[in-house]
Amino acid sequence: MKCAGWRHEEHTADVLVVAYGRTLEEAFENAAQGVYEVITDTSRVSPKLRVEASTEGIDLENLLYRFVENLIAYTDSEGLVFGLFRVCKIDCGEDSCKIEASAWGEEFDPSRHEHRTIVKAMTYADMEIKKEEGCWKVQFVVDI
Repeated sequence: MKCAGWRHEEHTADVLVVAYGRTLEEAFENAAQGVYEVITDTSRVSPKLRVEASTEGIDLENLLYRFVENLIAYTDSEGLVFGLFRVCKIDCGEDSCKIEASAWGEEFDPSRHEHRTIVKAMTYADMEIKKEEGCWKVQFVVDI
């Protein structure tokens, strides 16, 4: 089993993102990377601007949803695309989970950034967060 990175899989009218990591934090970073690879070639995005991507949720699934949805909101409202993600810490207590994270990117520039597909929203469809064989797997569908 691959224990790093992300991949896309076919899914009816949407995109299934499957991300992996040695830690839950790395899997969330790779999940965000996978979402932004749907939008553009992230290797061409310069880390000019840093945005705070910390949030909280009622459980891990809700935390993942809110984390990705917050990043998509920056793209929708400010035209930003991201290519670098750092999750410092994910902490779950009895009634909530919190993530400390940042994303780096810049304004989308059609002369430099490939326009692939618009990601409209994060969804709970086919969402799965689990640890198997010492590796975290995070999977979910984004609406395009």
